[in-house]
Amino acid sequence: MPPIVSLRSAILGATLALSTAVTAQAEVYDISVDKIQINAGGFRKSGVGYNSSQTPSILRFKEGEEVTLNVTNNLRQDTSIHWHGLILPFDQDGVPDISFDGIKPGETFTYKFPIVQAGTYWFHSHSGFQEPDGAYGAIVIEPKRRETARADRDYVVQLTDTHPHRGKRIMRNLKMSADYYNRSQRTLQDLIEDSGSMGLKAALEDRKMWGRMRMMPTDIEDVQGFTPMINGQSTAQNWTGLFVAGEKVRLRLINSSAMAYFDVRIPGLKMTVIQADGNDVKPVTVDELRIAVAETYDVIVQPKENRAYSIVAESMGRTAMVRGTLAPREGLAGPIPEMRTKPRLTMADMAGMMGDMGMEGHVMRNETEMPDSVIMMPGMDHSQHQMAPPVEAEPMAGMDHSQHDMDGASSTNGNSMAGMNHGGHQMAMAGDAQEGFYAAGSGLIPSAANGGKFLSYDDLRARKPLYRERPATREIELRLTGNMERYIWSINGRKLSEAEPLRLKYGERVRFKFVNETMMSHPMHLHGMWSILDTGKGRLDPIKHTVSIAPGTTVYTETEVDVTGQWAFHCHLSYHADAGMFRKVIIEGGPA
Repeated sequence: MPPIVSLRSAILGATLALSTAVTAQAEVYDISVDKIQINAGGFRKSGVGYNSSQTPSILRFKEGEEVTLNVTNNLRQDTSIHWHGLILPFDQDGVPDISFDGIKPGETFTYKFPIVQAGTYWFHSHSGFQEPDGAYGAIVIEPKRRETARADRDYVVQLTDTHPHRGKRIMRNLKMSADYYNRSQRTLQDLIEDSGSMGLKAALEDRKMWGRMRMMPTDIEDVQGFTPMINGQSTAQNWTGLFVAGEKVRLRLINSSAMAYFDVRIPGLKMTVIQADGNDVKPVTVDELRIAVAETYDVIVQPKENRAYSIVAESMGRTAMVRGTLAPREGLAGPIPEMRTKPRLTMADMAGMMGDMGMEGHVMRNETEMPDSVIMMPGMDHSQHQMAPPVEAEPMAGMDHSQHDMDGASSTNGNSMAGMNHGGHQMAMAGDAQEGFYAAGSGLIPSAANGGKFLSYDDLRARKPLYRERPATREIELRLTGNMERYIWSINGRKLSEAEPLRLKYGERVRFKFVNETMMSHPMHLHGMWSILDTGKGRLDPIKHTVSIAPGTTVYTETEVDVTGQWAFHCHLSYHADAGMFRKVIIEGGPA
């Protein structure tokens, strides 16, 4: 396997088995975008890759340096590269029609930006469906000072959901029938079993309710039939990381999937989480964790025995699984466990959809057009933070803001500002409506395979605050909406093509209120700025670039608007973003 060419040859030697060649001279990196053949073990397909390989490239940078990346497009269509999670000038962010024009066939585009952070990130195409077709890679940034957690070995574990169909074909099929790839349809046998457990009348009523919503409790994964892979290798191909018993091994988990969330565990080993989305967190030891699409987690494990350990990643819907191996020598393969029982959505997961069902039962309020709403925070000088134009920034009328207490706003479950009186409308406390970051009674609430500790957002605590603690200037409500039957996904009932840009002011701190009115989880990614996830820890709230919003939940984040330019803000499920769950963000003011 060809090696990565990095700026630091000493690091290079320890990672030859992980990556493909990315040539570099001094601080210049060359990347080609190529048509490739992908071997997923059970099938082969044509796809898109970097440097002519299906194995994800690993770019290794050092905090404080400036990098130049020459990207050559060898495809017949335009391409781009977005540096996911990196803080950089907006014109280097790599999103066609927002930050630049894209890279034409046969052309070379040069990205140049400073590295102002450390940690684990990734990069991918932001053009068409090239990312689900294989155009992704990893970024590892060495900190200026020593790592906060010592490790003897260091591996990238990059997950993806490789599908036999090309992305364009998948989207076409989903628009034709949203259930096209649902291989978990309920059968007569399911009805018989449900009748036995809940009674025939209740079982029929349950199906009637789901039918009115044109939904099924198995609608957890839009796209099934994929082969999960670790670093471009399937279970049969068995990606392997070596260790010596007693060593501490750092695993940089990256979910580069188009659609699949994964539950990750290593039977026989505890995982100590030390980073989330590239930012250090106070160490927390778990048995299992769920990694949403586009998230990263860094964990430390310490194998004590000279034997093979399985890295197991099961899709959240339990439709597919991949196994990699940690081993003391080549040629060993960890055991492959049986897949666990498939979860089912419950009416708790449908809570956001059931408020305003139409006369025929399937016209839901998430089809309603509604502007992105903004609530001005009390006790603040708003003269320098004018609201955006009415289409995107309509004040919520008739609200009593006199009870807003920013000091006591945060709740223990991330659903802050709870219990406030907004013009007679009492908001529920988070604990009354949610269990952590899932709806109470949700079918998606995870549990560890061994009955042990499963990581929650509530467990994440920033090791060091990135910003000083201060109240937000305003709150922007983003309702995550959609119509599954028509396969339309939107924000506040509007697709990207129908929506005005979201306008933020340079220097302000904005509070985003995400209300998920759909039955799907949505990993929301704001480009160029950090999302401070409200878990009730104040200045130690975790700092993320991607935040998963589970069905039927309300989640709050805050963002310091410390950049200029225009950026993308979208669900990172590839086909949801393409279907419209996407916003353009324009920053007003700030330095030229």
